Amino acid sequence: MSDQGVPVLSVVIPMYNEADVLPLLVNRLRPVLDGLGETYEVVAVDDGSTDATAAQLIGLRRAWPQLRVIRLRRNSGHQAALTAGLHRAFGQYVVSLDADLQDPPEKIPEMLTLARTQKLDIVYGVRSDRSSDTVGKRSTASLYYRLMGRLSGVKIRANAGDFRLLSRATVDALKQLPERQPVYRLLVPWLGFPSGEVTYVRERRAAGRTKYPLRKMIALAADSMTNFSAAPLRLATWLGLLSFFFCLCMIIYVAVSYALDATVRGWASMIATILFLGGAQLLCLGLVGEYLGRLYSAVQGRPAYFIAYDSAEETARQPEPVAS
Repeated sequence: MSDQGVPVLSVVIPMYNEADVLPLLVNRLRPVLDGLGETYEVVAVDDGSTDATAAQLIGLRRAWPQLRVIRLRRNSGHQAALTAGLHRAFGQYVVSLDADLQDPPEKIPEMLTLARTQKLDIVYGVRSDRSSDTVGKRSTASLYYRLMGRLSGVKIRANAGDFRLLSRATVDALKQLPERQPVYRLLVPWLGFPSGEVTYVRERRAAGRTKYPLRKMIALAADSMTNFSAAPLRLATWLGLLSFFFCLCMIIYVAVSYALDATVRGWASMIATILFLGGAQLLCLGLVGEYLGRLYSAVQGRPAYFIAYDSAEETARQPEPVAS
Protein backbone atom coordinates (compact mmCIF):
# COMPACT_ATOMS: atom_id res chain seq x y z
CA MET A 1 0.00 0.00 0.00
CA SER A 2 1.32 3.46 -0.85
CA ASP A 3 2.00 6.04 1.83
CA GLN A 4 -0.97 8.07 0.59
CA GLY A 5 -3.25 5.11 1.20
CA VAL A 6 -2.02 4.23 4.71
CA PRO A 7 -4.91 4.64 7.18
CA VAL A 8 -4.40 6.37 10.50
CA LEU A 9 -6.09 3.57 12.43
CA SER A 10 -6.48 -0.18 12.02
CA VAL A 11 -8.87 -2.14 14.24
CA VAL A 12 -7.97 -5.84 14.35
CA ILE A 13 -10.77 -8.20 15.40
CA PRO A 14 -10.16 -11.98 15.62
CA MET A 15 -13.39 -13.89 15.05
CA TYR A 16 -14.45 -17.50 15.47
CA ASN A 17 -18.12 -18.40 15.05
CA GLU A 18 -19.33 -14.87 15.83
CA ALA A 19 -22.33 -14.76 13.48
CA ASP A 20 -24.72 -13.95 16.34
CA VAL A 21 -22.78 -10.97 17.65
CA LEU A 22 -21.45 -9.60 14.35
CA PRO A 23 -24.43 -7.32 13.50
CA LEU A 24 -24.33 -5.86 17.02
CA LEU A 25 -20.60 -5.26 16.71
CA VAL A 26 -20.97 -3.40 13.41
CA ASN A 27 -23.82 -1.26 14.76
CA ARG A 28 -21.63 -0.06 17.63
CA LEU A 29 -18.20 0.03 16.00
CA ARG A 30 -18.90 1.78 12.70
CA PRO A 31 -20.45 4.98 14.15
CA VAL A 32 -17.45 5.31 16.50
CA LEU A 33 -14.91 4.98 13.69
CA ASP A 34 -16.85 7.15 11.22
CA GLY A 35 -17.03 9.86 13.88
CA LEU A 36 -13.24 9.98 14.31
CA GLY A 37 -12.72 12.03 11.18
CA GLU A 38 -9.67 9.86 10.39
CA THR A 39 -8.95 7.27 7.75
CA TYR A 40 -9.30 3.75 9.11
CA GLU A 41 -9.64 0.09 8.30
CA VAL A 42 -11.29 -2.73 10.22
CA VAL A 43 -9.32 -5.97 9.86
CA ALA A 44 -11.71 -8.82 10.63
CA VAL A 45 -9.76 -12.10 10.89
CA ASP A 46 -12.02 -15.11 10.44
CA ASP A 47 -10.28 -17.92 12.33
CA GLY A 48 -11.74 -20.81 10.35
CA SER A 49 -15.33 -20.28 11.50
CA THR A 50 -17.84 -23.05 10.85
CA ASP A 51 -20.93 -20.84 11.02
CA ALA A 52 -22.05 -17.92 8.82
CA THR A 53 -19.36 -15.51 10.06
CA ALA A 54 -17.37 -15.51 6.80
CA ALA A 55 -20.45 -15.03 4.62
CA GLN A 56 -21.70 -12.19 6.82
CA LEU A 57 -18.33 -10.43 6.63
CA ILE A 58 -18.30 -10.59 2.83
CA GLY A 59 -21.84 -9.21 2.74
CA LEU A 60 -21.05 -6.39 5.19
CA ARG A 61 -18.02 -5.38 3.19
CA ARG A 62 -20.20 -4.39 0.21
CA ALA A 63 -21.73 -1.55 2.25
CA TRP A 64 -18.68 -0.83 4.42
CA PRO A 65 -15.59 -0.33 2.22
CA GLN A 66 -13.32 0.16 5.24
CA LEU A 67 -14.04 -3.40 6.34
CA ARG A 68 -11.22 -5.74 5.37
CA VAL A 69 -11.71 -9.50 5.59
CA ILE A 70 -8.91 -11.98 6.23
CA ARG A 71 -9.76 -15.67 6.35
CA LEU A 72 -7.48 -18.34 7.80
CA ARG A 73 -7.50 -21.78 6.20
CA ARG A 74 -8.19 -23.49 9.53
CA ASN A 75 -8.92 -22.65 13.12
CA SER A 76 -5.52 -21.65 14.51
CA GLY A 77 -6.48 -20.09 17.85
CA HIS A 78 -7.17 -16.60 19.13
CA GLN A 79 -3.53 -15.52 19.50
CA ALA A 80 -2.63 -16.79 16.01
CA ALA A 81 -5.59 -14.93 14.48
CA LEU A 82 -4.56 -11.81 16.38
CA THR A 83 -1.02 -12.21 15.06
CA ALA A 84 -2.30 -12.50 11.49
CA GLY A 85 -4.26 -9.26 11.91
CA LEU A 86 -1.42 -7.34 13.54
CA HIS A 87 1.12 -8.44 10.95
CA ARG A 88 -1.14 -7.42 8.05
CA ALA A 89 -2.63 -4.21 9.45
CA PHE A 90 -1.61 -1.03 7.60
CA GLY A 91 -2.53 1.64 10.18
CA GLN A 92 -0.24 4.09 11.92
CA TYR A 93 -2.02 2.96 15.09
CA VAL A 94 -3.49 -0.51 15.59
CA VAL A 95 -6.22 -1.38 18.08
CA SER A 96 -6.96 -5.03 18.92
CA LEU A 97 -10.55 -5.72 19.92
CA ASP A 98 -12.57 -8.87 20.62
CA ALA A 99 -15.85 -9.32 18.78
CA ASP A 100 -17.98 -10.09 21.86
CA LEU A 101 -18.39 -6.38 22.85
CA GLN A 102 -17.24 -7.02 26.40
CA ASP A 103 -14.60 -4.38 25.67
CA PRO A 104 -16.41 -1.23 24.49
CA PRO A 105 -15.37 0.16 21.07
CA GLU A 106 -16.47 3.60 22.32
CA LYS A 107 -13.11 3.78 24.16
CA ILE A 108 -11.10 3.75 20.92
CA PRO A 109 -11.21 7.56 20.37
CA GLU A 110 -9.99 8.09 23.93
CA MET A 111 -7.13 5.67 23.33
CA LEU A 112 -6.09 7.42 20.13
CA THR A 113 -6.26 10.87 21.72
CA LEU A 114 -4.19 9.73 24.71
CA ALA A 115 -1.53 8.15 22.47
CA ARG A 116 -1.20 11.32 20.41
CA THR A 117 -1.26 13.91 23.18
CA GLN A 118 1.17 12.06 25.44
CA LYS A 119 3.23 10.51 22.63
CA LEU A 120 2.60 6.96 23.82
CA ASP A 121 3.31 3.78 21.90
CA ILE A 122 0.90 1.63 23.90
CA VAL A 123 -2.47 2.37 25.49
CA TYR A 124 -3.99 -0.45 27.52
CA GLY A 125 -7.68 -0.93 28.09
CA VAL A 126 -7.90 -1.76 31.80
CA ARG A 127 -11.04 -3.25 33.31
CA SER A 128 -11.98 -1.24 36.39
CA ASP A 129 -15.06 -3.37 37.09
CA ARG A 130 -15.40 -7.07 36.24
CA SER A 131 -18.64 -7.72 38.07
CA SER A 132 -20.15 -9.09 34.86
CA ASP A 133 -17.68 -12.00 35.00
CA THR A 134 -18.24 -15.04 37.17
CA VAL A 135 -16.50 -15.29 40.54
CA GLY A 136 -14.40 -18.15 39.21
CA LYS A 137 -13.22 -16.17 36.18
CA ARG A 138 -12.37 -13.11 38.28
CA SER A 139 -10.42 -15.26 40.74
CA THR A 140 -8.46 -17.13 38.08
CA ALA A 141 -7.72 -13.90 36.20
CA SER A 142 -6.40 -12.26 39.35
CA LEU A 143 -4.24 -15.30 40.07
CA TYR A 144 -2.95 -15.30 36.48
CA TYR A 145 -1.80 -11.67 36.56
CA ARG A 146 -0.13 -12.01 39.96
CA LEU A 147 1.59 -15.27 39.07
CA MET A 148 2.78 -14.16 35.63
CA GLY A 149 4.06 -10.86 36.97
CA ARG A 150 6.10 -12.66 39.61
CA LEU A 151 7.46 -15.46 37.39
CA SER A 152 8.19 -13.48 34.22
CA GLY A 153 9.63 -10.37 35.82
CA VAL A 154 7.48 -8.27 33.44
CA LYS A 155 5.46 -5.41 34.88
CA ILE A 156 1.95 -6.41 33.83
CA ARG A 157 -1.07 -4.15 34.19
CA ALA A 158 -3.65 -6.12 36.10
CA ASN A 159 -6.97 -6.65 34.31
CA ALA A 160 -5.53 -5.56 30.95
CA GLY A 161 -6.53 -8.11 28.32
CA ASP A 162 -6.15 -7.94 24.54
CA PHE A 163 -7.96 -4.61 24.19
CA ARG A 164 -5.10 -2.18 23.52
CA LEU A 165 -3.77 0.41 21.09
CA LEU A 166 -0.30 -0.01 19.57
CA SER A 167 1.76 2.43 17.54
CA ARG A 168 3.28 1.41 14.22
CA ALA A 169 6.71 1.23 15.93
CA THR A 170 5.31 -1.23 18.49
CA VAL A 171 3.70 -3.41 15.83
CA ASP A 172 6.93 -3.48 13.81
CA ALA A 173 8.86 -4.48 16.95
CA LEU A 174 6.42 -7.33 17.63
CA LYS A 175 6.76 -8.54 14.05
CA GLN A 176 10.53 -8.86 14.52
CA LEU A 177 10.17 -11.22 17.49
CA PRO A 178 10.57 -14.92 16.62
CA GLU A 179 7.69 -16.03 18.87
CA ARG A 180 5.74 -18.99 17.48
CA GLN A 181 3.13 -18.95 20.25
CA PRO A 182 2.98 -15.27 21.21
CA VAL A 183 1.19 -14.21 24.36
CA TYR A 184 0.65 -10.50 23.79
CA ARG A 185 -0.44 -9.84 27.36
CA LEU A 186 3.20 -10.43 28.29
CA LEU A 187 5.00 -9.57 25.06
CA VAL A 188 3.64 -6.04 24.77
CA PRO A 189 4.64 -4.88 28.29
CA TRP A 190 7.97 -6.72 27.89
CA LEU A 191 8.89 -4.27 25.10
CA GLY A 192 8.97 -1.46 27.65
CA PHE A 193 7.66 1.20 25.25
CA PRO A 194 5.97 4.32 26.71
CA SER A 195 2.46 3.36 27.75
CA GLY A 196 -0.72 4.62 29.34
CA GLU A 197 -4.17 3.28 30.07
CA VAL A 198 -7.87 3.97 29.84
CA THR A 199 -10.31 2.31 32.21
CA TYR A 200 -13.73 0.90 31.48
CA VAL A 201 -16.41 -1.34 32.93
CA ARG A 202 -16.35 -4.81 31.41
CA GLU A 203 -19.73 -5.73 29.96
CA ARG A 204 -21.43 -9.05 29.47
CA ARG A 205 -20.99 -10.86 26.16
CA ALA A 206 -23.47 -9.31 23.73
CA ALA A 207 -24.41 -12.62 22.06
CA GLY A 208 -23.08 -16.08 21.33
CA ARG A 209 -20.90 -18.29 23.50
CA THR A 210 -17.53 -17.59 25.05
CA LYS A 211 -14.51 -18.68 23.00
CA TYR A 212 -12.29 -18.86 26.09
CA PRO A 213 -13.50 -21.78 28.24
CA LEU A 214 -11.46 -23.06 31.19
CA ARG A 215 -9.42 -25.37 28.95
CA LYS A 216 -8.17 -22.47 26.81
CA MET A 217 -7.52 -20.30 29.85
CA ILE A 218 -5.30 -23.04 31.27
CA ALA A 219 -3.51 -23.36 27.92
CA LEU A 220 -2.93 -19.58 27.86
CA ALA A 221 -1.47 -19.72 31.36
CA ALA A 222 0.82 -22.60 30.36
CA ASP A 223 2.00 -20.73 27.25
CA SER A 224 2.61 -17.61 29.32
CA MET A 225 4.63 -19.49 31.92
CA THR A 226 6.82 -21.50 29.56
CA ASN A 227 7.37 -18.63 27.10
CA PHE A 228 8.52 -16.12 29.68
CA SER A 229 10.02 -17.97 32.61
CA ALA A 230 12.35 -20.85 33.46
CA ALA A 231 10.78 -20.99 36.93
CA PRO A 232 9.11 -24.39 36.29
CA LEU A 233 12.53 -25.87 35.55
CA ARG A 234 13.85 -24.35 38.76
CA LEU A 235 10.86 -25.89 40.52
CA ALA A 236 12.02 -29.26 39.22
CA THR A 237 15.46 -28.58 40.69
CA TRP A 238 13.99 -27.66 44.08
CA LEU A 239 11.80 -30.76 44.04
CA GLY A 240 14.91 -32.83 43.35
CA LEU A 241 16.70 -31.24 46.32
CA LEU A 242 13.64 -31.78 48.50
CA SER A 243 13.49 -35.42 47.42
CA PHE A 244 17.18 -35.85 48.22
CA PHE A 245 16.69 -34.33 51.67
CA PHE A 246 13.67 -36.55 52.29
CA CYS A 247 15.61 -39.64 51.23
CA LEU A 248 18.50 -38.65 53.50
CA CYS A 249 16.09 -38.43 56.43
CA MET A 250 14.70 -41.85 55.55
CA ILE A 251 18.22 -43.33 55.43
CA ILE A 252 18.87 -42.00 58.95
CA TYR A 253 15.54 -43.41 60.04
CA VAL A 254 16.39 -46.83 58.59
CA ALA A 255 19.83 -46.83 60.25
CA VAL A 256 18.35 -45.94 63.64
CA SER A 257 15.65 -48.59 63.25
CA TYR A 258 18.27 -51.21 62.39
CA ALA A 259 20.35 -50.25 65.43
CA LEU A 260 17.28 -50.60 67.66
CA ASP A 261 16.37 -53.95 66.04
CA ALA A 262 13.09 -52.53 64.73
CA THR A 263 13.60 -53.25 61.06
CA VAL A 264 10.35 -55.18 60.63
CA ARG A 265 8.46 -51.94 60.85
CA GLY A 266 8.72 -49.37 58.08
CA TRP A 267 6.48 -50.68 55.35
CA ALA A 268 4.42 -47.46 55.37
CA SER A 269 7.52 -45.24 55.31
CA MET A 270 8.98 -47.24 52.41
CA ILE A 271 5.81 -46.94 50.36
CA ALA A 272 5.57 -43.22 51.14
CA THR A 273 9.16 -42.73 50.04
CA ILE A 274 8.63 -44.59 46.77
CA LEU A 275 5.46 -42.69 45.99
CA PHE A 276 7.04 -39.33 46.78
CA LEU A 277 10.12 -39.98 44.68
CA GLY A 278 8.07 -41.38 41.81
CA GLY A 279 5.73 -38.37 41.80
CA ALA A 280 8.60 -35.87 42.00
CA GLN A 281 10.45 -37.56 39.15
CA LEU A 282 7.38 -37.67 36.92
CA LEU A 283 6.65 -34.01 37.60
CA CYS A 284 10.22 -33.03 36.78
CA LEU A 285 10.20 -35.10 33.60
CA GLY A 286 6.90 -33.49 32.59
CA LEU A 287 8.28 -29.99 33.07
CA VAL A 288 11.43 -30.77 31.11
CA GLY A 289 9.33 -32.44 28.40
CA GLU A 290 7.14 -29.32 28.07
CA TYR A 291 10.18 -27.16 27.32
CA LEU A 292 11.72 -29.74 25.00
CA GLY A 293 8.42 -29.98 23.12
CA ARG A 294 8.45 -26.23 22.55
CA LEU A 295 12.04 -26.36 21.35
CA TYR A 296 11.11 -29.17 18.95
CA SER A 297 8.16 -27.15 17.64
CA ALA A 298 10.38 -24.08 17.17
CA VAL A 299 13.00 -26.09 15.27
CA GLN A 300 10.32 -27.40 12.90
CA GLY A 301 9.46 -23.80 12.02
CA ARG A 302 5.88 -24.53 10.94
CA PRO A 303 3.71 -21.41 10.45
CA ALA A 304 1.13 -20.78 13.17
CA TYR A 305 -1.52 -19.97 10.54
CA PHE A 306 -2.17 -19.92 6.79
CA ILE A 307 -3.96 -17.10 4.99
CA ALA A 308 -6.70 -18.28 2.66
CA TYR A 309 -8.06 -14.87 1.63
CA ASP A 310 -7.33 -11.19 2.17
CA SER A 311 -9.76 -8.72 0.65
CA ALA A 312 -6.99 -6.08 0.53
CA GLU A 313 -5.06 -8.22 -1.97
CA GLU A 314 -8.20 -8.70 -4.02
CA THR A 315 -8.67 -4.92 -4.17
CA ALA A 316 -5.04 -4.40 -5.16
CA ARG A 317 -5.43 -6.76 -8.12
CA GLN A 318 -8.37 -4.89 -9.57
CA PRO A 319 -7.35 -2.99 -12.75
CA GLU A 320 -7.42 0.77 -12.80
CA PRO A 321 -10.27 2.27 -14.83
CA VAL A 322 -9.22 3.38 -18.30
CA ALA A 323 -10.17 6.89 -19.35
CA SER A 324 -12.21 7.04 -22.49
